[in-house]
Amino acid sequence: MMNMTDEYDMRRQKWRNLAFIFMVLSIALFCPCAKKSALERIKEAGQITVVTRNNAHCYYIYRDEPMGFEYDLAKAFSEYLGVELKVITAHWERLFDMVNRGGGDFIAASLTITPSRGELVDFSDEYLPIQQQAIIHKNNYEIQGIEDLAGKAVHVRRATSYEERLHELKDEGLDLAIEPHTDIPTEELIRMVAEREIEVTVADSHIALLNRRYYPDVKIAFPIEEPQSLGWAVKKGEASLQHEINRFFKEIKKDGTFAKIYEKYFANVEIFDYVDLKKYHQRLNTRLPRYKDIIKEAAHMYGFDWRLIAAAIYQESHFDPRAVSYTGVRGMMQLTLKTAYDMGITDRLDPKQSIMGGAKYLRKLYDRYKDVQEPDRILIALASYNVGHGHIRDAQEIARQRDLNPNSWSSLEQVLPLLRYPKYYKKTKNGYCRGTEAVRYVNRIFSYYDILKRDAIS
Repeated sequence: MMNMTDEYDMRRQKWRNLAFIFMVLSIALFCPCAKKSALERIKEAGQITVVTRNNAHCYYIYRDEPMGFEYDLAKAFSEYLGVELKVITAHWERLFDMVNRGGGDFIAASLTITPSRGELVDFSDEYLPIQQQAIIHKNNYEIQGIEDLAGKAVHVRRATSYEERLHELKDEGLDLAIEPHTDIPTEELIRMVAEREIEVTVADSHIALLNRRYYPDVKIAFPIEEPQSLGWAVKKGEASLQHEINRFFKEIKKDGTFAKIYEKYFANVEIFDYVDLKKYHQRLNTRLPRYKDIIKEAAHMYGFDWRLIAAAIYQESHFDPRAVSYTGVRGMMQLTLKTAYDMGITDRLDPKQSIMGGAKYLRKLYDRYKDVQEPDRILIALASYNVGHGHIRDAQEIARQRDLNPNSWSSLEQVLPLLRYPKYYKKTKNGYCRGTEAVRYVNRIFSYYDILKRDAIS
């Protein structure tokens, strides 16, 4: 039989146990260090991890350097937070799993914001408006509108917003066949359309416009969905990180950083000259190989990417060593007589001399803009190659007068065309300039350069 002392000891132990449990629960519930938000952990660790895709518009390595539209945005975000950026690439189907299981802090992979995805992750505010477009071969005259997709097989990557939309169209009564591909990039499906391996695919408008440059035989036929938007994604409930991303996008859109990154990858994608691009792609196979070794030698000697020099040569002469302009410039790099003399060139029609002289001259111009950051520096140097250093100085002075950054190519794009008008050029040291042509010249070179880089990435 239990005595009173034993009973008292048991009661006291019971209260001790209850007190201990209460203390543990209190620590778990009220201690601020019990569960930290993703943003707090990121700042403590000094590192943020982005989950993205390895493709031409998200993230890739070019000349040992990381690049890509989403990568550059993510890098800017890490700098905004004051932390290092770690990049993880994943298969499309695993993107959401990665952030939800803690394998990454946010997804930056050109994700369309959709209600179904919103059940899996929390999206940022939109940062780029897009629209799904049907992609067909330019000679396909059968498919004119959505209704013409009836009876057709439409090829898309599995688990995308494209596939989701196609299922909606089927549910609405459109008799089409959906052919989903596992983790095949949209760019590859566009290539397959261009080479007539498949008849139809779907791509977001910015991807479609960019890839039309690489595959000029495709046609952006018509939209299959209402306008949508891209967003970054975080794990459900990570409100502080989501809020910080939204603040970041507001800031970089206000200060011009977003526009600069966008222009780097998507500049002038709306401008499309089928004949010019088709000839360019052909001449990359028929003409460029003859001069590639010389171009590489010149580029290495003067510190440029050989693909940039090749793009400049094509803009100047279409890889024709005997090209002569109505202004009297000659050869592969269209050198004036004075420039050729200054660069030590004795025969402007000799391919090697012309390429070496042109690369040397471009380097001389490039070295004049040591205070300018890339990519603006090479863009301004190319404009100088076209119209001369003096006209660029004039344009920079007008930019200053208009409170624009004289060392920004986006500023000079606005100002150079003004040098056609007496109101502006009469006040300059070097007078009239065909500034609009200089802007077109630089933009075309970078379109050609982008195509060559794309081939290298592939």
